[in-house]
Formats: sequence, C-alpha cells, structure tokens
Amino acid sequence: MGKTAFVFPGQGAQAVGMGQDIYEAIPASRAVIEAADEALGFKLSELIFQGPEEKLKQTVNTQPALLAVSVAFLEALKDGPLKPDFVAGHSLGEYSALVAAGALSFADAVRTVRARGEFMEQAVPSGQGAMAAVLGAEREALAALCASVSADAGAVELANVNCPGQIVVSGTAAGVQAVVERGKEAGAKRVIPLEVSGPFHSSLMKPAAERLKDVLANVAMRDASVPVIANVTARPVTANADIRGLLEEQVYSPVLWEDSVRYLIEQGVDAFVEIGSGTVLAGLIKKIDKSVSVVSINSLEALKAAAL
Repeated sequence: MGKTAFVFPGQGAQAVGMGQDIYEAIPASRAVIEAADEALGFKLSELIFQGPEEKLKQTVNTQPALLAVSVAFLEALKDGPLKPDFVAGHSLGEYSALVAAGALSFADAVRTVRARGEFMEQAVPSGQGAMAAVLGAEREALAALCASVSADAGAVELANVNCPGQIVVSGTAAGVQAVVERGKEAGAKRVIPLEVSGPFHSSLMKPAAERLKDVLANVAMRDASVPVIANVTARPVTANADIRGLLEEQVYSPVLWEDSVRYLIEQGVDAFVEIGSGTVLAGLIKKIDKSVSVVSINSLEALKAAAL
C-alpha cells in the first residue's frame, strides 16, 4: 500500500472568493472561518470572500487567510476516508500542516501567522529587499552565482527550491537585480522579479525571526501526531521543541520544497492531497515526479469527488 501526504499551499495561492462554497455548504468549514474572525478580532472572512484583492495580497492578511481556508477544507475532509501518513506545507503552509498534525491549535496558528506576516513586512524597509523566480537554472550554479553577486552587489540567496528548473532567490534589491541581469551565467532561461513586500526566506529576515521567536515561546505546542516535513530540513519533525525552533529558522532559511517532496516519495508516498486554495503545489509536485498521483481539494466539487 502506498502512503498519502497532505500538503498545504503558501503565499501566492490566494484568490478572492476562495473557500466561499464550502463556507456556505459545510457547517464545520464555516466554523473554522468564523473562529479565524474571532481569533483576530476582525472580519477576515469578508476580506477572503469580497476582497479587495490588493488588501488580500498584503502579507499580513494573506497568511491568516490562506491558513483559514486550508483548515476549513481540512475540517471538511476530517470524517472522510482520506488520512495522511505525512503532512507538509510550503512556507506559510507549514502552519496548516502543524494544525493538521495536532501540534498547534487553529486559533493559535491564525494569530501566529498574522504576527509572522506583520514581522516579515516590517523586517526590511520598503524597496530595499526583493525576490525573483529563476527558471531553468541548476541549483548549484545558481547558488554559486548568488555567492558571487552577494560579494560585490548585495546579499542574495536561494529562498524557495520549488522543483527542477524553478528556484526563487531573495535578498537586497541590488543583489536580486544583479541576478536578474546575470541569470544566464547560471543557465537561467528567464528571471522574473516577483511582486512581494519583502525579501522572504533570506538572512535579511532575521529581525522578523527574532520577533516571531517571542510569539512562538508563548504558544502552546504539542508533539505532532503524524510526521511534519519541515521546510528548513526537508525531514520529518514531531517533537514540539524542535517544531518551535524550525518555525523560527524557516523565516530566514530556504524552503526546501523539492527536497521535501523527494523525501516523501522515498518514504513510499505515492498520493499527494493538496488542501486549500489553488493548484500551485500540484504543479510543482508533478514537475518533481510525474508518476505520483496529486489531487487538489480547493472547491466543494473537488471535495465531493475526493470523498468517493
């Protein structure tokens, strides 16, 4: 028997109206979204369902919104036959995975990611940091280019190792601009600057990690009931003390998504269930290994199909 992994999307998967169909149709899912409103003390639900998109795209709002929608879908799946052997999430999605594994309560998770988003936005003054997607480059060649650029233009590092041929770099505006200009040296076909509010998953985020550490210290954390694949190590973690440290490191460390998916496949996972808005992770997983099955639970229709 093959194994199943539940995976949860991160920033970039958001869309106005996401999860509205299950909010209206499934009481358990509605309760999750209402719990998010209550935990944050404002109507996150209105922002998720009605926008405006510009406001939903702000990191401080995107993070709790995506978490709430993922957990609303997760709640709808709870009584069904699908059970995970492992869970994982892309960046912010790791918090959804921790809720799925019982390590974090949903209310604590939603408050923590709201703070995380705020700290990440405030860590670097606007315009001083940037990110770019590099397509077609080998990881080692790109890492070498980043090291060379960091020495003479400004710090830039690998931020998201998503799948073969898709790596996001992050760092100072000057460093990222130099990678945009010199990407061909690393074999890149294209380098696309990203619309983000900061240089996420780079060492420039250490001030945000320091502030997040204080928040995490006051959050009740339990051992995970199923192994969570950590972004920082691409290896399983279950002990609550380890989870805390990895969540802090995650803010300024690369998201090793490709490595995480490969590790899961090595452990016998042949079915991935993406839970939450969009199909970003399904696309990445298929580029890593075409032979595995991937289903995205991102609508009431998809939910009903999966329950059969």
